Amino acid sequence: MAALSARVTLILVEPFTQPAWLLLALGVAALVLVVNAWRPRRGPLWLLPSFFAAWWTTELPLHLLLLTLALDLLLILGGALDHLTGLIGQVLLIAAWVGMIQIFRVAGRGVAAIEAALAAAPPLAAAGRTYPRSHLLVPPLMFWRRDVEVRRGVVFSEAEGRPLTLDIYRPRAPGGRRPAILQIHGGAWIVGFKEYQGIPLLTHLAANGWVGFNIDYRLSPAAAFPAHLIDVKRALAWIRAHADELGVDPDFIVVSGGSAGGHLAALVALTAGDPEYQPGFEAADTAVQAAVVFYGVFDLTNRRRRKPAAYRALLERVVMKRPMDGDPDAYDRASPIQRIHADAPPLFIIHGSSDNLAPVQDARDFAEELRRRSRELVLYAELPGAAHAFDIFPSTRTVAIVEAVERFLRGLHDAHRDGRPRARRPREG
Repeated sequence: MAALSARVTLILVEPFTQPAWLLLALGVAALVLVVNAWRPRRGPLWLLPSFFAAWWTTELPLHLLLLTLALDLLLILGGALDHLTGLIGQVLLIAAWVGMIQIFRVAGRGVAAIEAALAAAPPLAAAGRTYPRSHLLVPPLMFWRRDVEVRRGVVFSEAEGRPLTLDIYRPRAPGGRRPAILQIHGGAWIVGFKEYQGIPLLTHLAANGWVGFNIDYRLSPAAAFPAHLIDVKRALAWIRAHADELGVDPDFIVVSGGSAGGHLAALVALTAGDPEYQPGFEAADTAVQAAVVFYGVFDLTNRRRRKPAAYRALLERVVMKRPMDGDPDAYDRASPIQRIHADAPPLFIIHGSSDNLAPVQDARDFAEELRRRSRELVLYAELPGAAHAFDIFPSTRTVAIVEAVERFLRGLHDAHRDGRPRARRPREG
C-alpha cells in the first residue's frame, strides 16, 4: 500500500518538478506580475496582494528581469526547452520581459512629470549633492551612508504609559543651525515602522545639510484618531523646544509623509495651532514652512466613492471608532481637503497614476482645491505607472523624486535664510 501511494505521488508531482514545467510556471508568474503592475486589482480579496506585487514590479522591474533571466538560464541548462511545455513558458517569459522593460521606460517618464511640476516653483534651487546611483543597483545600501549619522530611539513624549520615539538623521559634517524635516510613516494608521520608511528622502536631505526626524506615533486600534495627529504635533513642538541642542532652525521646519503619513502631514500643514489637536500644549508653535505629501489620503468621507469597499469599515471600526453617518463633522475635520485655507504653507503633492489604495483622483482634487484657495505654492506631480509606496526604496523614480524635493525645499529655505519674501500666487476666483 505504501509503495502504491508513493507511486501515485510520483506520477502527480514529478511533472511539475521537471525543468519544462518550472519554466512554464516562471513564465506565467512573471507575466501575471507585469499585467498586475499595469492594472492593479481593487477588489477586497485581491487589494493587498495586488498592491504588494505591483509595488515591487513597478519600482524594481530591471531587478525582476535579471532574477527571472538567471532562473531561466538555469532551467534551460536543465533541459527545459526540450519539451513543448518549456517552449510555451519561454514565450510567456519573453513577453513578460518586454513588459518589464516598458514598465521601466514608463517610470522614466516620471522624471519628466517631476520636472514639469518644478517648473511652477519660482524659488527653485540649483541641484545639490546627487543621490548615490549605487543604491539603484543594491537598494539596501540606502541604510548605510558615510556622510550621514543616525541617532535612534530618542524619546520625545509619552502616551498612555509608553514612550514615543524618533530617529534623527543629520550630516556628519559640522555646521550651524540647519533646516529640519519631520517625516511621518504610513501604514493605514494601524501599522508602519519609522526604521523602514522615508529613508531615501531623509538621508538625501541630511547629506545636503538638513536634520531629519523620523517619528513614531500611536497606532490604531489601540488609539483612535486624532491621537495619531496629536502625537505628530507633539514631536513638532518637541523639536522646536530643543532646537538649540538639536542644531536646527526652529523657524524653518517642514513635514513629509506617505499614505496615512501623507494624510497626517497634510493635516499638520493645515491645522497649525488648532487646540483640538494640541491638548495640554495649546500654546506650542506647530506651524510648518512647507509640506511634501506622498500618495496621501485627502478625503476620509469618501463622498466620491473612489476608495475600496473595506475603507469605510476600517475607519469606523478601527481608526475613527465612530460611525460616519452618526458624526459626519468628525470625518470632515479629519479630511485635509476640508481644512484648506488661504494661509496654507507651500505644498508639494506627489502621487502615482496606478495607485490602487489611495485613488489618484483624490490627489488631483486636493491639489486643484489648494490652488484655488491658497496663496502659496502648490506643486502637483502625477507619476505615470507608479503604485502606492513608490518612495520606500531607491529606484529610478525615487531618485528623481528625492532630488526634486531637495531642490524645492532648499529654494524655500534659501529665501527664508536670505530674508527674501517667498513667491506667492494670487488667489483664483
